[in-house]
Amino acid sequence: MPEALSIRVLLIEDDDDVRTSTEQALSLAGFKVESFATAERARPLITVGLPAIVVCDVRLPGLSGVEWLPEIRKIDAEIPVVLVTGHGHIAMAVEAMREGAYDFIEKPFTSERLIAIVRHAAERRQLSLELRSLRETLDNWHGIQAVLIGRSAQMQQVRRTVLSLAETSADVLIYGETGTGKELVARCLHDHSERRRQHFVPLNCGGLPEALAESELFGHEAGAFTSAHRARVGKFEHANGGTLFLDEIESMPLVVQIKLLRALQERSIERIGSNKAVQFDCRLVAASKADLKLLSDEHKFRADLYYRIGVAIVELPPLRERREDIPLLFEHFTLLAASRYQRAAPLVSPAQLAELMGYPWPGNVRELRNVADRFVLGLLGDRLTQVRGPIQNDELPRGLPQQVEQFERALVIEELRRHGGDQPATAAALGIARQTLHDKLRKFAIAADEFKS
Repeated sequence: MPEALSIRVLLIEDDDDVRTSTEQALSLAGFKVESFATAERARPLITVGLPAIVVCDVRLPGLSGVEWLPEIRKIDAEIPVVLVTGHGHIAMAVEAMREGAYDFIEKPFTSERLIAIVRHAAERRQLSLELRSLRETLDNWHGIQAVLIGRSAQMQQVRRTVLSLAETSADVLIYGETGTGKELVARCLHDHSERRRQHFVPLNCGGLPEALAESELFGHEAGAFTSAHRARVGKFEHANGGTLFLDEIESMPLVVQIKLLRALQERSIERIGSNKAVQFDCRLVAASKADLKLLSDEHKFRADLYYRIGVAIVELPPLRERREDIPLLFEHFTLLAASRYQRAAPLVSPAQLAELMGYPWPGNVRELRNVADRFVLGLLGDRLTQVRGPIQNDELPRGLPQQVEQFERALVIEELRRHGGDQPATAAALGIARQTLHDKLRKFAIAADEFKS
């Protein structure tokens, strides 16, 4: 991986000939190497977050590699330490691995084996630093950023829209596929409004029978029907002063839609079995995974209700259209799962991260969270996104060229962010020429200056 080559190698070897040949082999493989004859001379370089790995002989004059290992791990336990050992010291190296060494290599070794071990260690270090950066980003985010997570332009626009609408009393319609976080957006609208001190009342309209839907929304008086043994307050009354969230509103029975429209127009309801009007003051936030305008044109949803609730609209992008947010979201969900299940948060491998970025995510953010939970619980193998059933045609993303473009755009943005907008460094990390990067920036309409730190 080109990214791994940005990780330095600290080489500690007291034999001049071995040190020189090892340094040359690693340099020819593209690594920047700093070599030392003793651990004491390299000691001051070890700091938290050091973008380097350590390749150290087990036996050294003064401080040995085995003795230095606990000290390195105390400063930063994620710095990979590769120990170099003679034949008679293998047992010592194995014991050191139990204490946290990344790997060991026995003398004499081939250049190919050395480079393979160092490359894997460097990739691991690169990934751990990236995840640490993601965790710091998550820790530093507050307010709506900590809830509606994402660096993509789409999510930045969603946050701006939500904050703008939260200041108003307008009813809001949220569009989004299953699993994109529609209820999360509704809660943000409530939490950032003046209504946040009152109730947020969610109701899923999907599969709710007509009789129950009317009772749930408007309430009923005692004796209004056979099982109504006592009076019940409906969702509108319960949400008075707050927010009423109606999810899957497209599935609401047409008869109930008529009564909902009247309630919204008059801002009053009548409980079932009562003739007394009850005034309410709540904001309605509705959500749908279907196009209500199209449904209204097909007479499957009331057009007057659509125009009543469809004034302010928030559209949530599917995860496959904002792939640059996947690493941040997966790290967030992994940390949440580790805390919930009292497990250590595992590291994803570079191959697994590439797999996450390339998967179509038909279940969107909800599916990503499920994978993170299973990952923390150790229920997955090397592959994280094995499809366990047939994917329907309407769940598939657009054609292969569009998927490739989305994936490529996400990688370019991620590298630009990682390198603070430095285009030469970004091109090197991606393994492409600078002109090729310039062409891609124009193609994907990416402004590199936006990523400058």
